[in-house]
Amino acid sequence: MTDLNRGIMKFEGADTPTAVTISAILVLGTIIGLIIWAISSAYTVG
Repeated sequence: MTDLNRGIMKFEGADTPTAVTISAILVLGTIIGLIIWAISSAYTVG
């Protein structure tokens, strides 16, 4: 069992490159979306 199969990702295949890539894209996309939302809310853009 790898470290990626522990914690909240307790399912078989949690350490596959596909699952890791999808998780990374979701997390980074959410962070980028929040940054864009925060900047557009704080400043008049456009």
